[in-house]
Amino acid sequence: MIGIIGGSGLYRMEGLKIYNEEKIKTPFGDPSDLYLKGELEGRDVVFLPRHGRGHTLLPTEINFRANIYGFKVMGVDRVVSVSAVGSMKEHLKPTHVVVPDQFIDRTRHRADTFFGNGIAAHVSLAHPVCPELHRLAYEGAHKAGATAHKDGTYLCMEGPQFSTRAESFLYRSWGVDVIGMTNLQEARLCREAELCYATLALVCDYDCWHEEEADVTTTAILEVLTLNARLSQQILKEIVKTLPDKASCGCQTVLDSAVITNFKHVPAKTLNALEPILRNFRKRRNL
Repeated sequence: MIGIIGGSGLYRMEGLKIYNEEKIKTPFGDPSDLYLKGELEGRDVVFLPRHGRGHTLLPTEINFRANIYGFKVMGVDRVVSVSAVGSMKEHLKPTHVVVPDQFIDRTRHRADTFFGNGIAAHVSLAHPVCPELHRLAYEGAHKAGATAHKDGTYLCMEGPQFSTRAESFLYRSWGVDVIGMTNLQEARLCREAELCYATLALVCDYDCWHEEEADVTTTAILEVLTLNARLSQQILKEIVKTLPDKASCGCQTVLDSAVITNFKHVPAKTLNALEPILRNFRKRRNL
């Protein structure tokens, strides 16, 4: 089953035949909204609007842990997210699609691990997106007619304010491709939850570094969001149609080389809270 996280402008999934809406309770609090479970292109899909229907949540207010935990509870094994981003390079223009393969973290106030409270784990993020899902996302973008860019570095800033001009030029000097406010925590948590993850970064503006373009504003972004939302839905349909029944990437076993703690020392409360996250790992280890 594939999970889809809708970003700014994508609060519902056109063509999704909804079977039911589910409210998931998690040890980490409430997810952004109800999970919409249904069928898209003949496949089981679970859709969640990242900012809630009506866009009521700032990036820092999003409960990323609850969102990913909820997908795990519902049996999702692969997650594709959609997000609005600013371009940090001249050739990445509004309405282009970037499928990032790397991230840089500039957030400050966000919980971004399931572990702690008696259990330590350190997953590898050298390659933070699933290579198989990344390829399918790029190919799906091309099939949908998008101007797509296969790789790139996504800088995740705290927000909700946009960058200062000095920050924008600094990030440009680092060689990043796009800037946004949401995707890094999703990538981290999906890796810990042994879920495949890839993202579609839809360019809305040039941040504020571009001297020949107007500084980024919410009004300007909204004008592009509608176009990007339609395009992203077409891309998602292409991804869902080509998704193999079983993943062959290794994302599903990353905890085998990440969990350090002897389970004899893990509090029962922590084990109960993380049961959906640790279930497959414990089966593999006979724990």
